[in-house]
Amino acid sequence: MSGEAKRMDPGFACREAGEGMPAHVAIIMDGNGRWAAQRGLPRFEGHRRGVEAIRQAVRTAGALGIRYLTVYSFSAENWRRPAEEVSDLMGLLKRFVRHDLAELHANNIRVRIIGEREGLASDIRLLLDEAEQLTRSNTGLTLVIAFNYGGRQEIVSAVRALALRVKEGGLDPAEIDMDKIEAALDTHGIPDPDLVIRTSGEQRVSNFLTWQTAYSEFIFLPCYWPDFDEAAFRSAVDEYCRRDRRFGGLSVRAG
Repeated sequence: MSGEAKRMDPGFACREAGEGMPAHVAIIMDGNGRWAAQRGLPRFEGHRRGVEAIRQAVRTAGALGIRYLTVYSFSAENWRRPAEEVSDLMGLLKRFVRHDLAELHANNIRVRIIGEREGLASDIRLLLDEAEQLTRSNTGLTLVIAFNYGGRQEIVSAVRALALRVKEGGLDPAEIDMDKIEAALDTHGIPDPDLVIRTSGEQRVSNFLTWQTAYSEFIFLPCYWPDFDEAAFRSAVDEYCRRDRRFGGLSVRAG
């Protein structure tokens, strides 16, 4: 196989290393504002171009055979941004769902939403519900949209739900284990991410999937999110395939 063919086939690196392709890739989409600032454009344009990058990432994930793609679209902390920017982000979300939902459904993509919905505007809640309900029986890629989401908040909500069951007599505290906690998380039924990608050069997790990323591989890319294209996605998966995941044990490649 030629060098170019290998570059375009991350599965080659996985097969060569004896590793499997990631079943679940999660992305912290960072750098829209800085991308726009570099070009003398308003921040809204950076966010708009970021939506285009999401569309490309969904297509690439499907082509690679990735089963789950989680995107960090709006964090619980993003409400601290200027009201105009928050309004623009809400508008982009509504346009994305209205314009792309039919295509996602036609492509057998299931949409899952994680994050707190209490307190969201009614039209936003209805759109999120519609996206999940329409695609709930689809069996292809699962697109998980983390919206109004925070990893710590998610854990607190799970603990509160378990505490309520204990208070009501439906759960013995001694029975609480990792499986019980995971079942109470927003991501119940979704495997933990194998790979987490963050763009913009920042190297932190920003309250994203705090519980679920305990054994994830992290790849930090210098490009801003609007510039994250198919080649960047394939390159990140290629790097993942070359890593040795030990999960606290010995190398599976040893010997």
